[in-house]
Amino acid sequence: MWTEYKITPNLVTAEMWKDTFESEGLPTKILPVKDIISWGERVTFRIFVPKGREHVADEILRKL
Repeated sequence: MWTEYKITPNLVTAEMWKDTFESEGLPTKILPVKDIISWGERVTFRIFVPKGREHVADEILRKL
């Protein structure tokens, strides 16, 4: 099960956060706020992390 953790303004930023979390071993998914058809560079994206692992994402952010 996944839970929404963060919202980003565009695809580049979403991929940056995804790479950051995954480089620390935290699985991450990104999806556009609207439907999948609207996938593009200038669309707002949601970042999802596994439910119950939000504290791991918080800890990764603290390290930055």
